[in-house]
Amino acid sequence: MKLIMYSFVALAFSTSVAQAQDAADTAEPPAPAAQGPAAPAAAAPAQAAAAAVSDSEIDSFAQATVKLQAIQADTSLADEQKQTKMQAAVTESGLDPAKYNAIGKAAQADPTLRDKVRTAMAKHAGKTEG
Repeated sequence: MKLIMYSFVALAFSTSVAQAQDAADTAEPPAPAAQGPAAPAAAAPAQAAAAAVSDSEIDSFAQATVKLQAIQADTSLADEQKQTKMQAAVTESGLDPAKYNAIGKAAQADPTLRDKVRTAMAKHAGKTEG
């Protein structure tokens, strides 16, 4: 059960890091060496990771993550209650905890997948708020 929380925290952290990197990218042009032949080769594994996760799984992952964020923010729950509710939220979304964690790790490594997850999360966050 703790793996769910660790993956969630890592995903939230990676999102913050990615936003900081985006800000750094706009402030400073990339070095010419970064545009060499190694860049396309590095993108290939990331594209493979995105292809290994279906749109349905991305949607389920995003739905679960939005629920996990709400559970984490609920100060009326004890940590044990949060863990139980978090596992239930992942399972209710149609994913098992191992698959949820695998998608989270893939999203950390793959900017394309991370963008798809963010888009899906925004859709689900809008449903819970409105």
